[in-house]
Amino acid sequence: MRKVYRGKDIEVSFDLDQCVHIGECLRGDTAVFQLKRRPWVLADEASAEVVAQVVERCPSGALQYRRLDGGPQEKVGPGTKVTPVRDGPLLVTGRIEVTREDGAVETMPRATLCRCGHSEHAPFCDNTHLSINFRAPGRPYKIHLSEVRVRLDRPITKTEDPRRID
Repeated sequence: MRKVYRGKDIEVSFDLDQCVHIGECLRGDTAVFQLKRRPWVLADEASAEVVAQVVERCPSGALQYRRLDGGPQEKVGPGTKVTPVRDGPLLVTGRIEVTREDGAVETMPRATLCRCGHSEHAPFCDNTHLSINFRAPGRPYKIHLSEVRVRLDRPITKTEDPRRID
C-alpha cells in the first residue's frame, strides 16, 4: 500500500511492500528522509529538485514522486531495461506495468522483481533470497548497511522496518 507525503512543491509516495532496503533515501538527504521521525518523509525540507534526485536513486520503485511545482516528472526511457543482480532480484527500469496479486495494475518507472520465487510480496522482491541462500548469475550490486538494513545476510520483516508506522 502506497503512502503519500505531500509537500508544497513535490509529493513523495512510499510502498513498504516494494522496498528492498537499499537505503539510498537515507544517504540521499537526511533532512527529508529520517527514520526516527514521524512522518519519516518531509518533502519540504529540500528543494523539489533535490528530493526528485534522491527518489530516483531508489532502485525498487518503493519511493516515487510527483512534481507539483510544474517541474519535470521522472523521465521514463523509451524501452525497458532488465538487469539481473547477482544472487538477487531483477532491477527493471523503463515503463513498467506490474500486475499485483489482487489484479491491480500499476505503472512504474523502476522495480526490483523477485527471481527466487519465494517473495511474499510477489512480483516484487522482499529479500527472501537472502534467507534461502538463492544463487544466480548477475551484476554485483553494492549494498550499504543503514538504519533500515542492519545486516546483509537476512531480510528484515515489515514489523522490523522502522517506517512501518506513520
